[in-house]
Amino acid sequence: MSRARINPSILSADFANFESEFATIANSDLIHVDVMDNNFVPNLTFGLPMVQRMQQITPKPLDIHLMIANVDKWAAGYAETGAFSVTFHAEASDNPVQLARKIRAIGARAGVAIKPGTNVEGVLDDLSEFDQLLVMTVEPGFGGQALIEDTLTKVSAARRRIDQDKLDVWLQVDGGIDETNIQRVAELGADTFVAGSAVFKSQDRAKQIQNLRDLAEIGISHRH
Repeated sequence: MSRARINPSILSADFANFESEFATIANSDLIHVDVMDNNFVPNLTFGLPMVQRMQQITPKPLDIHLMIANVDKWAAGYAETGAFSVTFHAEASDNPVQLARKIRAIGARAGVAIKPGTNVEGVLDDLSEFDQLLVMTVEPGFGGQALIEDTLTKVSAARRRIDQDKLDVWLQVDGGIDETNIQRVAELGADTFVAGSAVFKSQDRAKQIQNLRDLAEIGISHRH
């Protein structure tokens, strides 16, 4: 994988034609799957049976993002599908470190996510327990929103801690990422980018994924 990972969010895909939609994003790094329960967030997408089916029809690794309540009960089931990565919200778990260890024990990478209103300091001390930190750059629940600028201070703070402690943790951003801001967000420290409408609205999705990746690589190279 490249230094800058582009993970298209299928929240913007045609839900009735996942197989053909996946084929249009074959040059992505991972496929980002938003699981919403109409409880933790005000939207409903799909659950475990759909994710199991996606796992069967795509050769791409799945990057599962659980926007659900009671995640301590449900997260392990998603890891058991063979998903590459399972990210849950710090706000929805009673013990994020314990849950991350459970996910890792099953064989998936464990990620922790924080909403725009959640302080990043709450997860920084435990970063070594996770494989990925997802900083939500919009309020979770719906695609097509504009990036919230003040969430980017959390990206910078997380990058400083990851570098300072020499951690092997991916720093993911999700929400409003497109060709106008990805280079700047990469420069601030992100290396893994969820892009929904920015990819799926494009006539040539493969070309757009490469364009986003190239811009992010430039941002990463400007860091030091």
